[in-house]
Amino acid sequence: MIVAADAEALALAAADRVMARIAANPARIAICLTGGSSPKRLYQLLGSDVWRSKIPWQRVHWFIGDERFVPESDPLNNMAVARATFLDRNAPPGQIHPIPTSADDPDASAAAYARELKAFYGAEQLEPARPLFDLVLMGAGPDGHTASLFPGYPEIEETTRWVVGVPKANVAPFVPRVSLTLPALASCREMLFEISGHDKQPILTRLVNGETLPATRARSNGETVWLVDQAALAEGIRGGR
Repeated sequence: MIVAADAEALALAAADRVMARIAANPARIAICLTGGSSPKRLYQLLGSDVWRSKIPWQRVHWFIGDERFVPESDPLNNMAVARATFLDRNAPPGQIHPIPTSADDPDASAAAYARELKAFYGAEQLEPARPLFDLVLMGAGPDGHTASLFPGYPEIEETTRWVVGVPKANVAPFVPRVSLTLPALASCREMLFEISGHDKQPILTRLVNGETLPATRARSNGETVWLVDQAALAEGIRGGR
C-alpha cells in the first residue's frame, strides 16, 4: 500500500507508475483501463501536454477491464469517458480496444471481447510467464466489487473464461455489465488499485481487515499495488511501501 496526501497526489503517483510500466517495455505495451470515478484525474493527466508527450502512442494498446452494457454514446459508457478525456486525441484508433456493446446481449459482447483479447495475445490460454497486460488499473466499489465482479455473484468464481457477461449490477447504475475475469485481470505485470476520498473509508477498512471480497481476491501474477489517499484511510490504518 502506498499512501498519497490527497487525490491530486494520488493521480500524479498513478501517472508515474503508468509511465514506469511503459518505460520498462521496449516492445508492444498493453494497458487495461478501469471505469468509475477513481481514474478520471489520471486520464486528464495522461492527456495533458506535459504527460502525453512522454507516451510512445504508437506502441501502446488500450483495453478496459469492464463495461456497462450501454451504447458507446451513453455517458455511462466507461471507455467513452477515457476516449473523450485522453485517448481519441492521442492514440491510434486501431490501438483503442473498447468492449463492444452493440451485440445482442452481454454474453455475446463478452465472447467477442474474449476473441479480441486472444487474437492480441496470440494464444487461447494464458501463460503465467507471459502476461496479457503490462498494467491493469482497478478500483473498489462500496460493496467491495472490482471491475464488474460483484460479491456473491457467480462471475467472481470463473476460472476458464477471460470475459463474462453480468446480467445485473449489484450497485448503481443497475445496468448489465461485461467484465474481465479474475484470471484475465491477474495476467499482468502490475495491478494498480486507486482508492480515493472519504467515502471510500468504510470499504477500504473492510479490505485492509482481510474480508473476502472481489477487490481482495483480485491479485496480479506480478505486482499488486494499492494506491490510496489520506482521506480514504480510516484512523488506525498506516500505509507505506
